Amino acid sequence: MSNPRYYLLLMVLYLGIVAGVLALLYTPLKSAYMANWGFNLLILGALGIGIFLSFRRVLILGPEIKWIEIFRTGQSGLSIAARPLLLKPLAKHLEGLHRDRFSLSALSLRTVLEGIRGRLDESREISRYMIGLLVFLGLLGTFWGLLGTIGAVSNVVGGLDVGNRDFTLVFQTLRAGLQEPLKGMGTAFSSSLFGLGGSLILGFLDIQANHAQNRFFNEMEEWLFGVTQLVDDSDAGAFESGFERQMGMLVHEMRKNNHAMVQLLESDLLKDASDRASNSTKVS
Repeated sequence: MSNPRYYLLLMVLYLGIVAGVLALLYTPLKSAYMANWGFNLLILGALGIGIFLSFRRVLILGPEIKWIEIFRTGQSGLSIAARPLLLKPLAKHLEGLHRDRFSLSALSLRTVLEGIRGRLDESREISRYMIGLLVFLGLLGTFWGLLGTIGAVSNVVGGLDVGNRDFTLVFQTLRAGLQEPLKGMGTAFSSSLFGLGGSLILGFLDIQANHAQNRFFNEMEEWLFGVTQLVDDSDAGAFESGFERQMGMLVHEMRKNNHAMVQLLESDLLKDASDRASNSTKVS
């Protein structure tokens, strides 16, 4: 089976490119981060957890592939190897067997594939939740900053002394009061920047992890279909005997119905002949 290192390389390369862009934009990003460092730290923490989970989804495929290779080659390491996590349903069905000499019914094969697919989908749901969480945190920071801006503007407008004829003093008061609304705008836009940027990074990593898991599942499905007999000999014999029995019963019923129809036709013909004979006798 294919090794997922290719997808890991793409993920690491992508993070390297992102790190290079962040290094070039370090000064403006630092100012944006300090506008609301507490909220932005929460967003970066969620981003770090999402990156870890994305890499874990790909790295966990390595032991599963190794377990399949040990099973197929019949090496002695299978007895001491750790039980797989994603392939746990398959490991239960193949317990006590080795290499490719085994058979599964169609129902068992479907159960195994659905169990593995369910475990893969569970990990995908967590990654998708982290992407949605970053978008939510970005929007939450935006509205939080806008609420602060509205309150600060209200305080500035309410604190202006319109009756004072010294417009220089009024302008200085207005300029000093606008510092708080500007801070609120900085909070709003910085949170949106980090939240949406983090979701973009996690989105690419999630795509690569999905590709790796889909490739693993497809190759495993092809292997199982290639070495599995969907109907074994005993089931085939039972099916053939049952089919022959049903066909014999059907032929017997058809013969019985044909015999009844022949008797009915003969009785009708005899009745018609007797009626004609009686009519001819009356005429004579």
